[in-house]
Amino acid sequence: MRACLCAAALLAPPGVGAAVVASERPPLREVQEIDGALLAIAIADEVRRRCDAIAPRWVRAYARLSSLEARAAELGYSDAEIEDYVGSEDEKARMRRLGEAYIRQQGYDPSVTAELCAFGRDEIASGSAVGRLLREK
Repeated sequence: MRACLCAAALLAPPGVGAAVVASERPPLREVQEIDGALLAIAIADEVRRRCDAIAPRWVRAYARLSSLEARAAELGYSDAEIEDYVGSEDEKARMRRLGEAYIRQQGYDPSVTAELCAFGRDEIASGSAVGRLLREK
């Protein structure tokens, strides 16, 4: 998930007008469209790294990142704000906790590789936000 968060340094949040003063915008972690998309990307990254039978859909992932980057630019978030969000150790730890909680909510133990891989296959089959970023080899 860390590598994915670093790649996400190009992103910023939707849900706020571009003309809004920076101090009036919510922190990126509070912009569900961005935070949720990054969480899905981070979870997919963890699954693809730990499951040999599952591969990433790189083009989709990069396209998603690019669309989030464009949206962020529209909303007026600076590169520095984005870097602060994705580079923060606190945010990385929060993303890890959220990802593990999501996987557990789906009935899997993220610390058990076989269960994580089963989770990944189910996400692929359901066409979820996580599953659309993965494919079975």
